[in-house]
Amino acid sequence: MKKVIASGDAPGAVGPYSQAIAAGRLLFCAGQIPLYPATGELAGQDIHVQTTRVLENLGAVLKAAGMAYSNVVKTTVFLVDLADFAAMNEVYAKYFPERPPARSTIQVSALPRGARVEIEAIASEDA
Repeated sequence: MKKVIASGDAPGAVGPYSQAIAAGRLLFCAGQIPLYPATGELAGQDIHVQTTRVLENLGAVLKAAGMAYSNVVKTTVFLVDLADFAAMNEVYAKYFPERPPARSTIQVSALPRGARVEIEAIASEDA
């Protein structure tokens, strides 16, 4: 049985989807973009700031499910410009300092609301 997970400390869905779905011992987190939860405003244009905001939003969703960054087993990072890869990685490494999850990073032509980065995740209670 699937359970919808939602956090008021992360931006609400900007379409017909859930912030996350718990299915068994797994949590499937929708992609987070760098919006401030309280205002819905984009977190500037700096990739460091945007990546930090994305990962803070993701952390809020994980927390709502009773999980943490250490439970994440796979992420997918979407970047508008792969030239931002090193800067994104610098921030990302702070959130996953030990046993980082498997990851794919993909360059895309655009992201919602003018974001430069989006990150989705799969987490496991067994991690």
